[in-house]
Amino acid sequence: MNLDNALTGFLYIAMLAVVIILVTGIVNLYRGDEKARSRSNKLMRLRVVTQFVAVLLIMVILLVRQNFGS
Repeated sequence: MNLDNALTGFLYIAMLAVVIILVTGIVNLYRGDEKARSRSNKLMRLRVVTQFVAVLLIMVILLVRQNFGS
C-alpha cells in the first residue's frame, strides 16, 4: 500500500464523516427539545472542521501525486 492509496482512503473517511455530521445536524434541527439549537451549532462547527481536514487531504494528495508521481 503506497502513500497515495493511504491518503485517498483517509480522504474517503473524512468525506463520509462530513456527510454523517451534516445529516446528524439537519436531523437535529427538526427536534423540538431545548438543547437542539446548541447541539446543532456544535455539529455544524464540527462539520466545518472536518471539511477543512478533507480539503487539506485533497491538497496533500495533489502534492504527493505532483512530486512523487502516481
